[in-house]
Amino acid sequence: MTTLPLSHISVLDLTAHRAGPTAVRQLADWGAHVIKIEAPASEGTDATGGSRHGFDFQNLHRNKKAMTLNLKTPEGHAIFMKLAEKADVIVENYRSDVKHRLKVDYDTVAKINPRIVYGSIAGFGQSGPDAARPGVDQIAQGMGGLMSITGEPGRGPMRVGIPIADLTSGLLLAQGIILALYNRERTGKGQWVHTSLIEAQIFMLDFQASRWLIKGEVPKQAGNDHPTGIPTGVFPTADGHINIAASGQNLWQRCAKALGAPELIDHPEHLTGPLRSQNRKAVNERIAAITRTKPSAHWLEAMNKAGVPCGPINTIDQTFAEPQVKHLGIARAVKHPKLGDIKVVGQPINLSDAPQPKELKPTPDLGEHTEEVLTGLGYDGKAIAALKTAGVI
Repeated sequence: MTTLPLSHISVLDLTAHRAGPTAVRQLADWGAHVIKIEAPASEGTDATGGSRHGFDFQNLHRNKKAMTLNLKTPEGHAIFMKLAEKADVIVENYRSDVKHRLKVDYDTVAKINPRIVYGSIAGFGQSGPDAARPGVDQIAQGMGGLMSITGEPGRGPMRVGIPIADLTSGLLLAQGIILALYNRERTGKGQWVHTSLIEAQIFMLDFQASRWLIKGEVPKQAGNDHPTGIPTGVFPTADGHINIAASGQNLWQRCAKALGAPELIDHPEHLTGPLRSQNRKAVNERIAAITRTKPSAHWLEAMNKAGVPCGPINTIDQTFAEPQVKHLGIARAVKHPKLGDIKVVGQPINLSDAPQPKELKPTPDLGEHTEEVLTGLGYDGKAIAALKTAGVI
């Protein structure tokens, strides 16, 4: 069996919703021993209101153990601190002040475990005027500028179809945790690693943000057209639509020839990139007049043969039916004791010496491993029963 890169790392997971669990999923999928700690409850729903056995929760929380623990009780807090004393990583995504009220913050834990790497995500950061505000993905998309550049001109602000601030803040926190673990090998000391939805969202603006910072340009909505690389966008065909990306002089010339219209190259409105940008609507209309005459498959073959980036516009079921997607194997199998054989979205990272297992471990039920974890801490059956009676677990 392959030993995964983080198989020597233990993680305490205090996360809920999506951003924090995304970070922990990166650690769990690569072998970390994760204990998901949740409040004792009988509800069959997760923190976002979905079913624990639903597609979202199952995709987010695989490869973990789960225990219940009431951190608001002295006994629950004491158990947490026993676990924290031996852990490598703690991850939380409470509002910035909550961990301090619960006394499970970095400074408290570091007193008993200076090697701890403590990862945090909040909506708006750990300090500053908005630090204690609740924050969710769509709020970050709006405040972070993304909704102002998404969608068609004149149609008003538009959110993107995935919780991109949640997902990217989680991925960035996981990267930060791994950086801190790597640094700990040199220093012997852990540290607090934190990011926020708003920071992640602004980071993901990338060149759109640098347009403002460096050139003073405020980007606007461009719909399906690339804001700066023209022609790049969606074009109609005889049986649907395809994407074509032909920005840059070389690709533009190849595209025109693949369209069977080399005369487009020398058109006075198309001669240079700036001219194509200035006359974007006319360029797109001339291309569309040609592409709509034949089916998508014809143009995809012609463009690929010419070396012009292009592709179909799939629904999600069509995406997973793509031969290349099947070959890459990103849909991973899980054998769930109650749901049976299911599939979840696997990792997009490939390591030649530590490949992902073909089958992932199922998401645990609430408190499924509570007794196992407590037994490992030295609690016997009588003590565990007392903790249950007291509502600690």
